[in-house]
Amino acid sequence: MSHVGLIFSRELKAYLRSPLGYAAAAGVLLIDGIWFMARALGGTEEKRLSATVLSEFFNGASGTTAILAIALAMRLVAAEEDAGTLVLLKTAPVSDWEVVLGKFLGVMAVILAVTGLTAYMPALILVNGKVSYQHVLVGYAGVMLLGGAVAAIGLFASALAKSQVVAAILGAVLVGAMYLWWLVAKIADPPVRDVLEELAIHHLRMRDFMTGVLRLENVVYYLAVAFFFLLASVKTLEARRWR
Repeated sequence: MSHVGLIFSRELKAYLRSPLGYAAAAGVLLIDGIWFMARALGGTEEKRLSATVLSEFFNGASGTTAILAIALAMRLVAAEEDAGTLVLLKTAPVSDWEVVLGKFLGVMAVILAVTGLTAYMPALILVNGKVSYQHVLVGYAGVMLLGGAVAAIGLFASALAKSQVVAAILGAVLVGAMYLWWLVAKIADPPVRDVLEELAIHHLRMRDFMTGVLRLENVVYYLAVAFFFLLASVKTLEARRWR
């Protein structure tokens, strides 16, 4: 696991040295703040329940976290290709699983840090209302699980693409399709409708987290999506190694 730690440290330092990490973090915090003021706190003349405000906050935070994950993950392998350092990884005594896991953990560390910086928004609700700490923890767990799943998809897209722009577009298309499956489910007949609703990455899955309900099947779903695309990334790197 020492190789994983080295790659993790390398990726984290790359984000800290690059303006990409800071720009992405600033953009997410700005959008989250605007969403919190306009959608969570505003938009109605009647006072909202604290739980409703918190749910609306997590609704917006889940969207910005997904965008952040795509923006950060697009460079993981494609940037190595651009810089000509991918051949060093291919020839180094490091397994593809270690490369993928180290890079994935580096992205997740940044996502966790940025997500943690939004904690003041739920705390503001305590000024004039009451929130359940369980609701806050479950909501943030959902945001991180979604971020992990999307980051894994972005890593897979970066492993497939030869440039960061193509990786970002491919990752956005994959995630967008998984977001919109619930719309397709509306015009489909059972059992296809039920399958598409269950596979949609945000609609029903995040709703429980947003309302503070922790369901094991939702946790398993996000972990399964992340594992599937991390495995696909490993197989893609293996194919590129032998190409």
